[in-house]
Parts: sequence; C-alpha cells; structure tokens
Amino acid sequence: MTRLTDAFAALSGPRTPSVPASPRQTARPAAPAAPRVVPGQKVPPAGPNRPAALNAPYGVPYDAADMWGQHTRAWVPPLWSADTELNPWRDRIVSRVRDLVRNDGWAAGAVTRTLDNAMGVNFHPISKPDYRALAHMTGNPAFDAKWAREFGRAVDARWRTWANDPGRYNDSQRMLTFGQQANLSFRHLLVDGDALTTLPWMPERVSRGRAQYATTVQVIDPDRLSNPQMFMDMSRMRGGVELDYAEAPIAYHIRRAHQGDWYNAAKSVEWERIERESSWGRPQVVHMFEHHRADQHRGGAGMLAPVVQRLKMLTKYDSTELDSAIVNAIFAAYIESPYDHQMTAEALDSPTGGGFDSGRWAGQLAWNAGRDLSLQGARIPMLYPGEKINAVTAARPNSNYADFQAAVLNNVASGMGLAPMQVSNDWSKVNYSSARGALLEAWKTLKRRREEFAIGWAAPIRIAWMEEAMEVDDLPLPRGAPDYIDARAAYARCQWMGPGRGWIDPVSEKQGSILAMDGGLSTLEKECAENEGADWEENVHQRALEIETFKELGIPLPEWTGTETTENTERKPEAE
Repeated sequence: MTRLTDAFAALSGPRTPSVPASPRQTARPAAPAAPRVVPGQKVPPAGPNRPAALNAPYGVPYDAADMWGQHTRAWVPPLWSADTELNPWRDRIVSRVRDLVRNDGWAAGAVTRTLDNAMGVNFHPISKPDYRALAHMTGNPAFDAKWAREFGRAVDARWRTWANDPGRYNDSQRMLTFGQQANLSFRHLLVDGDALTTLPWMPERVSRGRAQYATTVQVIDPDRLSNPQMFMDMSRMRGGVELDYAEAPIAYHIRRAHQGDWYNAAKSVEWERIERESSWGRPQVVHMFEHHRADQHRGGAGMLAPVVQRLKMLTKYDSTELDSAIVNAIFAAYIESPYDHQMTAEALDSPTGGGFDSGRWAGQLAWNAGRDLSLQGARIPMLYPGEKINAVTAARPNSNYADFQAAVLNNVASGMGLAPMQVSNDWSKVNYSSARGALLEAWKTLKRRREEFAIGWAAPIRIAWMEEAMEVDDLPLPRGAPDYIDARAAYARCQWMGPGRGWIDPVSEKQGSILAMDGGLSTLEKECAENEGADWEENVHQRALEIETFKELGIPLPEWTGTETTENTERKPEAE
C-alpha cells in the first residue's frame, strides 16, 4: 500500500532543483562522535537550561502569560480593538463618573483643580504668524518679524471683540464667552472623555449693534453623538462617527435632543448628519478626545475612569464612618440590667395580670421615678440594685481610617496625574521641597492636557474664525500675500495662554527667573506665560505707562523701574 506521504510527494511533483547540486553542496557533514566518558569523570551538561519565568510554571517565559498560577489563572481579559472595548460600555462608564463628580467631594475637587490649573476662564491665543513660511512660500521679504508683530496685534484685537463680546454672539446659544466655552468643553473632556463642538454659520445675527461675525461656537453634550437609531458599530460607523475607506472621520451623527429629555422626545430619536468640514476645508465639527490606542474614534473613558471603584469605596467608607460617629454621639451609654431573658419575660407578664403595673418591672419603674438628684449642676446617678452603666464603644478599627483614606487618595491622584495634596487639599504634611517636586510633576501633565486641548479643540475654531476675519476685516497684508485658504496654517499660528504655574516661594523662584533671563536661558515671554499666564507685551506696555505716570507726577522711581542694577534683586529681603 502506498503511504500517504508518498502519494502527496507524487502529486506535488519533484522537489529537486533544476540545476544539479555539486557533491560538495549535497554531502552532509559527518555527525560528531560521542564524547568518550572516562569512569569517575563528571559529565558536562548537554546544553544551556531553557529560560523560564520567575513564578510561572510549565516553562512559560513570562509571568504575565501564566495561566495556571493562583494569582492569574482567573485573570483573562478580552483582547479587543480600541472601539470595541470602549463604545459598548461608554454610557455606563460616563454615568458612573458623573455621579461621582456630582456627589463626591474628592472627585468634584479633583476635576475643579484640574480645570483651574490647566484652563481657567480666560483661555486665549497670542498670534504668532509664521512669517518665515509665508516669505518662503511667496518669495516676498515683506513677510518679516515686524509684519508678524503688526499683523498679530490686529488679529488679537479682533479676536477679543469676538471671543469676549458682551452680547455673547460668539456662542450660538448666547450664554458663554469663548473662555467659558473652552472651560466647559475641557470639563466634558475630563469627565466624559469627549469634547464635541459644532461651528454654526449665523449671518442673520450680523448687524450694527449686534454680532460682528457670523461664525459661532456651540458646545454639544457628547451623549448626543451616537449611531442613528442606536445601531451597532460597523466598519464605517463607530459611536456616531462616520468613516471613509481609510477610517478617517468624515461626518458626525448627532441627536437633535438628548435621549434623557422627555420634553423633546420626538427630537431625541432624530439624528442630524454634519460633515466634518466643508468642501474647501472649513471646520464644521470639532471632536476632541485623548487617543490611548491606534484606530480609536471615540472617547468615553475620562480622567476618573481608572479610579472609579476606589473613589466609590472611599465614599462608602466615609458614609459608614460618619454614621458610626453619629450613633456613638447619640447613644453615649446604656444601663445593663441584672435580669436574664426569663426574668424579664416574667416581669412583663405578671401572674396577676397587671402587666407593667406589677412585678419586678413595676419595682424598677418606681425606683427610677423622681431620682433626679444633682450636686452643683452635676447629676448623681442612682441605679436600681443590680444595674450598672456601660459606655458605647466603637467596635470598628476607625484608627486606621486616616491611613486608608490617604492611601486611596494617593492612588486616585496618581491615576489622574495630580499631586496628592491637590486632591486631598491637605498641605499640612509637606515641606517646600516635596511640594515643589510634586507640583512640578503635576504641572507637566496639566500643561500637556492644555496643549493637546489647544491643538485638538481650540485650533480648528480659530482657523474657522480667521477665515471670516481675513475676508471682513482690513488686516495688514503685504502685496502678493497668498489667500488664507492656501496658507491658513501660517496665518493662524498662535500660542494659547492659560493660567500660570504660580510660585511656592515667590522670592527664590523669581530670583531664579531673573538669573535665567540674564544668562540667556529663558525669555521674558516664556517667564510671563509659564509663571503667570500673562502676555509679556501687555506687561511691558503697562510698565512703560506706569513709569511715565511716575515721572509726570514727580514721584521718585522705585527700584523695579530698572533705574538700579539687577544685583539688588539677587539678595533676599530678609538678608538685607
């Protein structure tokens, strides 16, 4: 019988090469002879030992891959894509996080602290047009630093009239300034994991005494971004985000009303499809979220998502501790009777049928009646024979409460990228060095969050607004300047300003700033922006105005006007 391997070889054809191999190529090397073992000689091992993990059995090379150990055999999380592991659970995660932020002081304080340090309510741009790129693009040397300064001042002045309009015409709902809209969107990003905004065009509002620009901003609740009719995610639709062949977002499907609005029930089951941008590239929808994985198209896991369970446990612990303290405060002591259960039953059920009016119970009541003696305001307890007073004591280990709370808050702070004292607001156990080190690390995260938000949310809005400003305003432009649509990245380039880092020790840290500027390691612009969140040009102009006022009034100029050398600033006030 022909073997299966022979039949397969016959069907597949000959495997020998078309060119015969030389005898040198076909000859196999002779197998090495087995080593001769001398009696009494120690035989060396055949080869190196097979590598194994520290704890995993059965030769698993990584402890993380162990499937039989008692610590990891029940730990089998699913391996899903970014959208699959988040979108189906997004609503549940967000609803729990929002409940914590509404009702838990630690969660609400952490979100507020992040908002105050990273965003504030005066988030604004300082124009930095890329004049080098424009000069290279056009070959026009008129695009220089002097033009960039003049152009930037004009653009910033017009931006302020739009962003801080008292009539709030920058907001489609006419309630918030641009800085407040940025704060609200950043809050959605922290809590919900998404910041969603549309840019409606409202020319009907433009008139004398009303809006100066038709560009408006509308902050959308991220809950409204979803698949039409709540269909499951598909290859071209993920959580309300419509994708093209390369999985790039091209449109967004937004409910006309929130699904929880019973008064807008009809609109809550209608979806509006809004394209990401117009045919010429003007942004129409701005969707910003932190990308934690590739191929991710929705947010939903905000800043508090990794620590939801720990915060919930701490909330329960706080409530239980408070309830126990209240119970202890109400029931400070109790009187213990010498009677057992049988005697108490006999006292309550007298053989004579008298009930509470006879027997031992009646004797106790008669004894305690009217025993209200005191000595100089202090009461004297007089007990029935056999009774004694016992104090209520806590049976729980409340002495560990502070340590447990601190450990949980440290975990929460680490997960949110904040310093522990920023979450607990307890600065009693830190010194200058530890506080400064912790806040510097937290500042890196806060600054990164702000810069990502500026890139993903604020920059598209500025691009859309500047398109209209370049058309309706008389901005300084040299001859042969390219159209805005051809060089909008260069025209709209700017630096976004938020709250400054501040100082822990103002004297020492300001001295360090002066030394850095004198040594050429920093600039006034950088120091003003980093530490105070201020515009250095405004500071310099204000300083010139104040110096001129001193001179007009004949007041001697103080040291800060620069009339003396900076050597005086290198000494601390207490050292003089």
